[in-house]
Amino acid sequence: MTERTAKKAPIVRLPPKSNIEIFLNRSSQVSVIFVGLLAFIFALWAGQYILAPVSLGIVVGLMLGPLASKLERRGLLPGLSAILVVLLFVAVACLFALAVAAPLSFWIGRLPQIWGNLQHQLSELKGPLDAMRGMRDQLRELTGGKGLTVSVDEGMGVESMATLAPAVFGQILIFFASLYFFVATRHQTRTAILTLCFNRRLRWRVAHIFRDVEQMVSRYLLSISLINIGEGLAVGIGLYLIGVPSALLWGALAILTNFVVFIGPAVMVVILFLIGLSEFDSLGGAFLPVAIYLAINTIEAQFVTPMVIGRTMTLNPFLVVLALIFWIWLWGALGGFIAIPALLIVYAIFRNIVPGLDWGAD
Repeated sequence: MTERTAKKAPIVRLPPKSNIEIFLNRSSQVSVIFVGLLAFIFALWAGQYILAPVSLGIVVGLMLGPLASKLERRGLLPGLSAILVVLLFVAVACLFALAVAAPLSFWIGRLPQIWGNLQHQLSELKGPLDAMRGMRDQLRELTGGKGLTVSVDEGMGVESMATLAPAVFGQILIFFASLYFFVATRHQTRTAILTLCFNRRLRWRVAHIFRDVEQMVSRYLLSISLINIGEGLAVGIGLYLIGVPSALLWGALAILTNFVVFIGPAVMVVILFLIGLSEFDSLGGAFLPVAIYLAINTIEAQFVTPMVIGRTMTLNPFLVVLALIFWIWLWGALGGFIAIPALLIVYAIFRNIVPGLDWGAD
């Protein structure tokens, strides 16, 4: 035996971990992930004023990215193509607002008359309403809330508008700035992130994530936008044929609400039912606008959308509902618009990180 062999350090074998040690190790990892998720959600909630318009600008930028790419292939610089894309979006939004401004002001002026008509129509339900009112009084007596009063400050509406207007204007500026700079610098951003990758395999995965996010989100939003426009036109024509005033306004509203799946159509049903109550003399007639809308929406949801988008982009409905609930709870109506694109982004990321992961896509 040589001297080198004699001085060799002995091999130390650690005893295998017990089940308790393994459990504690896994629990600590889960706890760190859970705390990180809570911190992330709190950051989203606390930064709503800035993060919400920035996120909406990124989502719209992903939708308009292919159009900017086509302009760039014709020789335009990215900054110039971004300006044209933003101006196109502003023009479409202004045309949409001008189309609905006149009928919307008409219906706002008719609110007192609509309220009177609704009271007359709902008088047929006087019996059930009286029974519900009696149950409410009994509940108040049981809970001791009979003497509850509500006071309204007359100046609260004006003060709220004075406070809200600058905030809304600021968020609009943040949205357009985010939209422009995202479209103008999307190639530089991708290149910068890819240079941070440590090895070739990670760089390959990140590049595929960028590709899938752009393809899936832009394809989904562009397709859904065209489908919603077609559905809005069909709803407007159907309501016009049965004599509902301002059919163009309700068609435009159908376009907007249909971007928020499940919840948007439910809101549209309630609105059309109230319009039917104010315009028709019977409860049966009040359901006619709702019936027309539901028929068109069913055709769109069951036949048109699967045909245009394809089954490959059909996510698990449970995940869609959870995403809607989470984002609407977090950011309100704006969250409802970005819920599905955000879910598609997360799906594209995890599909490349964990190959073979299925979120319910058929």
